[in-house]
Amino acid sequence: MTPAPTDQEEEEMLVPRSDLVFEGPQPMEAQAETGNDVEKQPPEDPQTSRFTWKIENFSRLNVKKLYSDPFVVGGYKWRILIFPKGNNVDYLSMYLDVADSANLPYGWSRYAQFNLSIVNQIHNKYSIRKETQHQFNARESDWGFTSFMPLGELYDPNKGYLVDDTCVVDAEVAVRKIVDYWSYDSKKETGFVGLKNQGATCYMNSLLQTLYHIPYFRKAVYHMPTTENDMPSASIPLALQSLFYKLQYSDNSIATKELTKSFGWDTYDSFLQHDVQELNRVLCEKLEEKMKGTVVEGTIQQLFEGHHMNYIECINVDYKSTRKESFYDLQLDVKGCADVYASFDKYVEVERLEGDNKYHAEQYGLQDAKKGVLFMDFPPVLQLQLKRFEYDFSRDTMVKINDRYEFPLQLDLDRENGKYLSPEADGSVRNLYTLHSVLVHSGGVHGGHYYAFIRPTLSDQWYKFDDERVTKEDVKRALEEQYGGEEELPQTNPGFNNTPFKFTKYSNAYMLVYIRESDKEKIMCNVDEKDIAEHVRARLKREQEEKEQKKKEKAEAHLYTIIKVSRDEDLRQQIGKDIHFDLVDYDKVRSFRIQKQTLFSIFKEEVAKEFGVPVQSQRFWLWAKRQNHTYRPNRPLTHLEEAQTVGQLREVSNKVQNAELKLFLEVELGLDLRHIIPPDKTKDDIMLFFKIYDPEKEELRYAGRLFVKGTSNPTEILNKLNEMAGYAPDQEIELYEEIKFEPIVLCEPIDKKFAFRTNQLEDGDIVCYQKSLSSESCQKLRYPDVPSFLEYVQNRQVVHFRSLEKLKEDDFCLELSKINTYDEVVERVAQRLGLDDPSKIRLTPHNCYSQQPKPQPIKYRGVDTLGDMLVHYNQTSDILYYEVLDIPLPELQGLKTLKVAFHHATKDEVVTYTIRLPKQSTVGDVINDLKTKVEFSKPDAELRLLEVFYHKIYKIFPTSEKIENINDQYWTLRAEEIPEEEKNLGPNDRLIHVYHFTKETAQNQMQIQNFGEPFLLVIYEGETLAQVKVRIQKKLQVADEEFAKWKFAFLSLGRPEYLEDSDILSNRFQRKDVYGAWEQYLGLEHPDNAPKRIHAAYQNRPTYEKPVKIYN
Repeated sequence: MTPAPTDQEEEEMLVPRSDLVFEGPQPMEAQAETGNDVEKQPPEDPQTSRFTWKIENFSRLNVKKLYSDPFVVGGYKWRILIFPKGNNVDYLSMYLDVADSANLPYGWSRYAQFNLSIVNQIHNKYSIRKETQHQFNARESDWGFTSFMPLGELYDPNKGYLVDDTCVVDAEVAVRKIVDYWSYDSKKETGFVGLKNQGATCYMNSLLQTLYHIPYFRKAVYHMPTTENDMPSASIPLALQSLFYKLQYSDNSIATKELTKSFGWDTYDSFLQHDVQELNRVLCEKLEEKMKGTVVEGTIQQLFEGHHMNYIECINVDYKSTRKESFYDLQLDVKGCADVYASFDKYVEVERLEGDNKYHAEQYGLQDAKKGVLFMDFPPVLQLQLKRFEYDFSRDTMVKINDRYEFPLQLDLDRENGKYLSPEADGSVRNLYTLHSVLVHSGGVHGGHYYAFIRPTLSDQWYKFDDERVTKEDVKRALEEQYGGEEELPQTNPGFNNTPFKFTKYSNAYMLVYIRESDKEKIMCNVDEKDIAEHVRARLKREQEEKEQKKKEKAEAHLYTIIKVSRDEDLRQQIGKDIHFDLVDYDKVRSFRIQKQTLFSIFKEEVAKEFGVPVQSQRFWLWAKRQNHTYRPNRPLTHLEEAQTVGQLREVSNKVQNAELKLFLEVELGLDLRHIIPPDKTKDDIMLFFKIYDPEKEELRYAGRLFVKGTSNPTEILNKLNEMAGYAPDQEIELYEEIKFEPIVLCEPIDKKFAFRTNQLEDGDIVCYQKSLSSESCQKLRYPDVPSFLEYVQNRQVVHFRSLEKLKEDDFCLELSKINTYDEVVERVAQRLGLDDPSKIRLTPHNCYSQQPKPQPIKYRGVDTLGDMLVHYNQTSDILYYEVLDIPLPELQGLKTLKVAFHHATKDEVVTYTIRLPKQSTVGDVINDLKTKVEFSKPDAELRLLEVFYHKIYKIFPTSEKIENINDQYWTLRAEEIPEEEKNLGPNDRLIHVYHFTKETAQNQMQIQNFGEPFLLVIYEGETLAQVKVRIQKKLQVADEEFAKWKFAFLSLGRPEYLEDSDILSNRFQRKDVYGAWEQYLGLEHPDNAPKRIHAAYQNRPTYEKPVKIYN
């Protein structure tokens, strides 16, 4: 697992540094299984330990992030960090944090393997556990999962993760010696190398390793025609050839960037985790397409293609319909199947078409029939995709099936007299398969980690390919431990829970690859260098040599000095184009790698050859860093210094070990434009550099160098400056000294009447000049003088504006300045949109990691400058989102906006109203506002406001409650008329909650699922269920036939107790606060026939991941 700057692997994003302070109380109760008091830890602390943290009042936490108490493992202090409302995502975010990182010595590091869990307090087996490993250090002192579990699931009281509003977090931490992991050499230990993870590409790495280790496939890839002019980043065949060649011959792990570039993916795609099964199909389809018309055409079909026959056969008449279909992989059911054979049994199961479901045979009409599938032939390489992910209709979500599912080392598909085969199948082919690879998914439906167990030669030795790391494994690790199911953790604190923790194993097989025994020799063929095109070998050999050369240079760096030489030509080329400030970008000048013991005079001869400047005409200047952080030529080298070695000279210039030697080469020309020996420099001589600014064109360029006398004044060189600029001799000009540009631009006028020394000018200083302008001309120009232009250059920023309704599309771009005020920015946006009132523009900043808008928009004048709007932690974005409001933003900010769903008393309709009121308003004010908007069933009706969450009523709001703290992001606010029957309750009457529910059985455990609209109902003293049912049927307007199927139950803490018509309901419901989250209710059990809708809080958010696409 690797860090990601974007939603990276969604599981693996580093949390921001904890120097951000979030105010507010942090209520929590922690119970450490190793002892809550860190100081009382025994000196011989175990290397592995568990810690349990109970967090009370969880749904009411009003903090951005929350830390547990510290606990000790391996002699180190740790703590858990959670973001209860998500770290800028709609998931619970949870990390392991080094508790004392701020106080540790410089260079500290520690390595830990750990898992974090949210305990399901109703059924342990549904606890969510995720595991990873990390080397913690000062830069990455916390690590974990930004998208641990969806907030909707966590906060749903039916699910069992919050009981009595308490959340239980469990951590298991194992501290390992760093050397165990980081000094490991995969090639040396196993003979194989791994693939680097680009952010979230473990799913791709596991598939590529599997395909690579099918030698026939590898050979076919090598034989795909490519040319030496192809670029790997633009050619899938060449990128795959290159990758496979490196996997075969390299000693270190391989990067996959060339391959993903050839897919047409950008960095963002590499941080999206996809489905390995989907990638397998898309990649094979793409390769099949690329192989057409080549010597390897048909390879994909030869390896992976099988055929089955769909049939429908009538029972009472002689009629049969068949259809032959091909497949490259088979999707096998996991749910309800004990092993692969059970899945195949289910695959060929015969379905009876009878009764209302009879088959319409062409000339025979409706007939009883048998429907099924039988296999015509299986492929040499059989890919079995295990259906670990399914859509759960009752829960309206995708779920991962972690049930135990066995698969054999040898798979016999001819068993039981060929029960899976069609009568037309070729009986001479023996369908006995041996297991080649097991692809594993570790995690849940919302993300996780992929790796593969492979037998490269089908011997008894298995290998685990986990991104960069390859290890030898035994058959038990590859098979039995990947079956899934449950595991029981030893109970380390009996006082916490009487039963041991049973955790579902979230690591299990996801895809299996089998190779047919009779094709083994052909598939597991020999692949060597002669299979690889000469140009591919030459290219990769060249790349390897360059890599080796760089490695060698790095190893020998202490013997060499890098000398970088800048000249007037470099300044002329760069100033005004690549740079505006200072004189030169040293990354773009000629570089020389010279042995340290080489005499500088010998180096000058090399410069003479390179630049054509005679040795005697060369004068070199040392650069110096000034106190204001600018770099300028400081002084020429002395004759004594030029007699030294390059190494000695570098030490004079820079005390930093292995630093580069930066020099400016001064070259003087005579009247005949030939090189001359530079004249001796006196103490009064100052070398100045000159830049010219054209305010009309808004351009700055390099004019040249001049030596001036310190005692002379600028008026003496005006004619020369005009000549250098191409101006008339008598042109009036203004001079400015460019002093510095960080953190602010400092460029001050030079007084031409005073001497250069008086103006504090010295060697290496920069003078910018321009034509003098009239005040009238100045007003017509955006940047009339050098200081204003340089300030513009330093702060200019092109901002991409996107509408909040179209998050991925740039709507327009504006060139602004980072120092533009809030008002200036919104004014420019309003101008661009043709809007009269800029205060109706609301801006939202961009999250560089998730590539989404931040949750909170920018408040009116809430930031000072554009620069503040674009900063996200330590990154700067160039994207802002805008929206046009119907009222000015300052006015809107003084208001609280609530979405209230009004349920009409007699009509079957729900209308959602947006209510805006001053923040200090009460619920009574909301009700009064609603009264002016809604249609009542009768004129004197009264309204109430309810809080509804996951089909349960959690609160009836008192009219006096302030609306400022009401949260309608996850909870639904419902307004309804108060029924007349509730207004005159007798002393023994009850007001009860009535909820709809269904029961579902998962892994032999019964779960209650609520759905539909909950409501309140009065039950009168002595009233029977039969009497109450009459009123409920009338209220809900359910047809008799349908209502007769409904069951009624008394539910308390999720357990149903079914009722008889004669039961007196008031005896069941106790007189106490009925609005608590865990109170009893009357349950109506019946099927949920309503169309599934996404919860309001999530309806605008993407529900499923982006599909895999290979664009090229």
